[in-house]
Amino acid sequence: MARSYRSALRDEQARATRRSVVAAAAGLFVRDGYAATTLDAVAAAAGVSRRTVVNAAGGKPALLALAVDHTLVGDDEPVPMADRPMVRRIVACTAPAEAVRLWADMVVDVQGRVAALAAVVDAAADTDPEVGALRARGERERLDGARAFAAHLDSLGGLRPDLSPDTAADVCWTLNDGASYRRLLGLRGWSAVAYRDWLTRVTTASLLA
Repeated sequence: MARSYRSALRDEQARATRRSVVAAAAGLFVRDGYAATTLDAVAAAAGVSRRTVVNAAGGKPALLALAVDHTLVGDDEPVPMADRPMVRRIVACTAPAEAVRLWADMVVDVQGRVAALAAVVDAAADTDPEVGALRARGERERLDGARAFAAHLDSLGGLRPDLSPDTAADVCWTLNDGASYRRLLGLRGWSAVAYRDWLTRVTTASLLA
């Protein structure tokens, strides 16, 4: 029992260290950009050694990937996105219009957390192959989510009769684009509430019967 307790304690300490390292890296990536952020800078910001940074999270590409993953869902719990409460609420919803509203809420919630880091990924993806692979993975996952949502609306009989689930998924994928969120809030001064309301209206008009 004592050995098991010590092992669990070490695991939690290692996890806490990794959270601290990843949070420090995320802040530096957003502030300084990907290229200018060094492992030494991350170590200093986290109050640990460079070796600890590498042992806890890996090199810079792995750090960026972890930062995106943690920020996307708001924690480091090993729970798939499909099992998160915000997704489960959408899946449990049987009214298409309400499902769209919940989806828009989720999009704004996620984009509000990850938009700044997503901009870092976009800026570095064309010059760093590993970051490019991270961006491609994110696009695939976003499309998978759009397909799942479109399929759910279709199962409820909510899609327009002239709209296939594949086309509906493409519409959702396009509307759920972080670049649009960043432009409208960062450049045009929209509030998150205004963006959510716009997204709800446009998605409803584009998809629902």
